[in-house]
Amino acid sequence: MPKLLTLIDALGLYCSGAHYVVDWAPPRVLPGALLKQWSHYALRKAMASANVVVAPVHELDDFGLEELAGKTIVTNTVNDERLQHFKEKGVHMVVDGAPLVEGHAVDPALLDAMILAATGRATDDLLEDDYLEILDSQGLEPRILYPNGFKRVNRFAFVIHPLSQEYFKIVKPIEILSRVSPPLLMDSIEKVMAYAPPFVYSRVEGVKSPTGVEAEGWLISVGGTPKEIMGRSPEFTYKRLLAAADTAKKLGAQIMGLGAFTKVVGDAGVTVARRAPLPITTGNSYSASGALWAAHDALLRMDLLPRPQGKARVKFKAMVVGATGAIGSACARLLVRAAEEVYLVSPETAKLLALKASILKETPDAKVHLAARADKDVADMDMIVTATSGAGKKVLDIMKVKPGCVITDVARPLDLPPEEVAKRPDVLVIESGEIHLPGEVTMKNIGLPAGVVYACLAETIVLALEGRFENFTVGRAIEWEKVHEIYQLGLKHGMKLAAISGVNGVFSDEDIARVRELALAARAKRARRAKRAKRAQGVKGVEQARAASKVGAAESGPARRAPKAPKAPRAARSAAGHNAAAAAAATTTTNAATTKPALRSGRTANARRVRPG
Repeated sequence: MPKLLTLIDALGLYCSGAHYVVDWAPPRVLPGALLKQWSHYALRKAMASANVVVAPVHELDDFGLEELAGKTIVTNTVNDERLQHFKEKGVHMVVDGAPLVEGHAVDPALLDAMILAATGRATDDLLEDDYLEILDSQGLEPRILYPNGFKRVNRFAFVIHPLSQEYFKIVKPIEILSRVSPPLLMDSIEKVMAYAPPFVYSRVEGVKSPTGVEAEGWLISVGGTPKEIMGRSPEFTYKRLLAAADTAKKLGAQIMGLGAFTKVVGDAGVTVARRAPLPITTGNSYSASGALWAAHDALLRMDLLPRPQGKARVKFKAMVVGATGAIGSACARLLVRAAEEVYLVSPETAKLLALKASILKETPDAKVHLAARADKDVADMDMIVTATSGAGKKVLDIMKVKPGCVITDVARPLDLPPEEVAKRPDVLVIESGEIHLPGEVTMKNIGLPAGVVYACLAETIVLALEGRFENFTVGRAIEWEKVHEIYQLGLKHGMKLAAISGVNGVFSDEDIARVRELALAARAKRARRAKRAKRAQGVKGVEQARAASKVGAAESGPARRAPKAPKAPRAARSAAGHNAAAAAAATTTTNAATTKPALRSGRTANARRVRPG
């Protein structure tokens, strides 16, 4: 039975003669022929999943493309014939310990004999330093050969986790149990899976940059759903991410990215980057870049805004919901350079004020408005970016959104579920800009079309292709310079914006044209309604003005006479006159001594009134 070395450290011990496998011999429990067949089978299986194969060159003759394609082989005495065979079997690189002497690959044992013969010294008289001096003086050194030409393959890892209980239905060995379990049992499985050790969900192969550099990597899953991750202390998630980093390091990864809620927990990757054995990035720089890239493309295809003139800002209003988050703040810093007005929404008032101050320091002429909720100003927005960590909470009332608005949903899980999006066919709701990778990429399903990945994963791959093995994006404060830099690096390595997609899949040109048509119709309908309301308000205002003017005229004009009483019959009027005269005469007689002037006046008046009768 073969004894397999699975770690680079073990290989180092083996080469130094310190590994226990040096003195190991297979037990004689099987017949020789059967043992040989079983050994060959075990070797083939092991080589198929290996990255580096160390073996005598003749031992590799029986293995083919399936076992050797893409591998690095460490051996010796590789001649031209065997190098051609390695080329046909797809071998990536050969490290040959036998140097060339006069055009021939010389076996190390033969080279040792030649050195002893040339020096005339005994074996015990030659030390390692003597051998090194002789080899160096003759220019003899091991060879690095590329049977299929030089190509650099860098390796990465990326951490994923289930976004809901549905994920468990596709993961072995619990897939069958998850499909038949009642909700109560699924809740228990969800809690248990949060404690599961990290495991490799998929290998990613076939990523090839136009520069010739290639990348391969692994998707490593931790078991916690957003509910479990956010419901526990940050240290709980840190431990699982560090275990994933150890796994990635053992696999040969040179950088590791954090996906979904693993980059939200605690200090957003700072602690993990400090403790991990390899560089860490959250991918938030490319997520912000991808979101605005997709929104820009969608706005152009909707064709409802004026085209930009030179470097002037475009006349539109944009809103960022979740502006104090890592991706939201980066989007805000970039949007203020393009949009006429930007509204930043977050319940974290102190952080919101600090963000505005920072933005105005970088871009003094920016128009920035702040709000704790989106509902107040959402009806005036032409573009909205949602980048919250709401995990299913309602953050936006889509019924208040302006027709033709473009909403880019960066959140995972999405801030706008399918049932909300279906309420507004006149609004274009797109998922954050996904990236189409260069090359013929193979990997397991992650819920996207073939060759398409989330922008945070694409950032990890871009850094691997570029050979930038560093902590690129960690923490909540994203530098917009890095957002721009990763965008340019992505273009260099052949990254393309994937087809714009929403909750129901990819948007075709016909789909976007339909949304635009419905938006224009809705806007026209609103305009007519507003015009009628204005006209009605105008008529009502005129009537009110007339009524007010009449009231004012009545209050400022002369007092009206009281209406005359109806005339009595002639006989009645005559009797009344005689009675009045008699009463006046009596009164005059009584007061004659004291009121003579009044008497005269009274007589005259009475005489005038009585005379017509």
